[in-house]
Amino acid sequence: MVDRQDVWLVLPHPIRRLPADLAAVVILTLLTLATVFVPVINETPLRVGFGLTFVLFLPGYAFIAALFPESGSESPPVETAEQSKQTASTDDSTPQPVPGTEAAAEYGNTETVNSDPTDSSGIDRIERTALSFGLSIAIVPLIGLILNFTPWGIRLVPIATSVAGFTLICVAVAAQRRWELPPDERFVVPYPDWIGATKQELFDPDDRVDGTLNIVLAISVLLAIGSVGYAVAVPPQGEQFTEFYLLTENPDGELVADGYPETMTRGETAELIVGIGNNEYQSTTYTVVVQVQEVNTTDNSTTVLDRTEIDRFEVTVPHNETQHQQHTLRPPQTGENLRVQYLLYNGSLPDTPTSENAYRNLHLWIDVEATG
Repeated sequence: MVDRQDVWLVLPHPIRRLPADLAAVVILTLLTLATVFVPVINETPLRVGFGLTFVLFLPGYAFIAALFPESGSESPPVETAEQSKQTASTDDSTPQPVPGTEAAAEYGNTETVNSDPTDSSGIDRIERTALSFGLSIAIVPLIGLILNFTPWGIRLVPIATSVAGFTLICVAVAAQRRWELPPDERFVVPYPDWIGATKQELFDPDDRVDGTLNIVLAISVLLAIGSVGYAVAVPPQGEQFTEFYLLTENPDGELVADGYPETMTRGETAELIVGIGNNEYQSTTYTVVVQVQEVNTTDNSTTVLDRTEIDRFEVTVPHNETQHQQHTLRPPQTGENLRVQYLLYNGSLPDTPTSENAYRNLHLWIDVEATG
C-alpha cells in the first residue's frame, strides 16, 4: 500500500508549505474553472455556486492576504491613573510618593501608567472578511474594464482566466510574505478553534435554551441552503426565443450588419456570417436551410415561383450563448430580384422547408448575372 506521507512528499515543497486558507483559495479557484470549462459540469448548478464565490470573495481575499500577511494584534488594555493607584495600593512592594511633593503631583496627573508600546499591526478577521468582499466587487469590474481595451474583450474565457490568474498571483505573493515572517506573527485561520467551539455549542450547550436555539439555527441554515439550491437548480424561466441574424465582415475584421451582396455573377461567392443566439433555457441543435427563390412580388403579397436548396447545416448552441457560423453563398442560377432565404428550425425538419413552417427566417435580395 502506498503511504500517504510518500504521496504528500511528491508535491512540490512550496505547495506543501502553502497555508491552509491560501490552499483553499487555490482549490476553489481550480474547481470554479472546472465548473466553467468542463462539459456537462458547466451545465449544473455547481457553476453558479462556485462562480459566486469566485467573483465575490476569492480575488479580494487573496489580495488582502498579500497586503496583510501578519495576524492582527490588538492593543493592550489602557490602565488609567485611578486603576494604577488601586493596583499600587494593593502591592506593598511598590513605594508610594510622599504627599505634597512634585513626584506625587506627577503621579496623580499621569493618564496612563501602564503603557505597553506594542503597536497594533495587521487587521482582524472581521475587517479581513469585509475587505475581501468589498475588494472583490472592485477588482473584478476593473479587470473587465482592462479587458475591454484588449483584443480578447469582455467574454467568459478571458474574464474567468484573468480573474483566476490575478487570484493565484496574489496567493503566491501572500504565501511568500507569510513565510518571511516569524511563525508567531503569521496570519492563521483558527479552524480547530472554530470546529471546537461549534462542537461545544451543538453537543454540549450550557442549558436547554441554548440547545433549543442551536437546533432552530441549524434547521434555519439547512432551509436557507435548500431554498437557495432549489432556486439555482430550478430557476424561473422567462420568455423563450432564439435570435437569428446575418452579418458580414468589414475590412477591419469586425462583424457588421452591413455590406450584404446585391449584385453577383454566376459562380461568384460571398462570405456571410449566420448568427444564432439561444435563449431557450436548454442546449438546442438548430438546422439552417438556405434556398434561392424566384418570386413574384405584388403590393400585398409575395408568391414563390421556384425554390432551389443550395445548402443545409446544423449548429448546436448552449443556452444563453451565441454561435456565429460562416456560410459561403454561391448562387447556382442567374436572374433579377432573386431571394436568398435562410430558414431556421429547432426541431424536426419538414419535407418541404418554407418560411411558413420555419421557426425563424431571413432573406436577401440579389441580382445574379451571367459570367463574362
